[in-house]
Amino acid sequence: MAIGAGNKVEGGCLCGAIRYTVTGPEMFTSQCCCKDCQKATGTGHTTIIGLRRDQLVLRGEPKTYTNGGDTGGKVTRHFCGECGGRLYTTGDLPGDEVLILQAGSLDDPNVVSPESVIYVKDAPAWDFFDPDLPKFEAMQPRER
Repeated sequence: MAIGAGNKVEGGCLCGAIRYTVTGPEMFTSQCCCKDCQKATGTGHTTIIGLRRDQLVLRGEPKTYTNGGDTGGKVTRHFCGECGGRLYTTGDLPGDEVLILQAGSLDDPNVVSPESVIYVKDAPAWDFFDPDLPKFEAMQPRER
């Protein structure tokens, strides 16, 4: 499943202090197993949705945390300062015009389905993935 071109979906944090609307289509939907995502989510992987920044309309002001990513660039995580709910990530790579939305923050995460698994080199042995999904040791090559 995918967010169709021009379709709008809603999401937000756990407590509702921050809400957003996303207009499709998404660039990609992947499951990410990098160590950074594991630490940020407390689990083996997170499902991420690539969007252009202008596809997200945000209501509320998230807090941020910035650290260094696997590719050497800075990664900034945007989350609710009240409940800690993760919303999206921005960074030096892929650049200012792209953001990575947390699929679990959608009101209905079933509107998307992962197309690939990235950073499988870091995946814990106990985490499982759809065997039909393409898997990449690190970042999947993507067209801009």
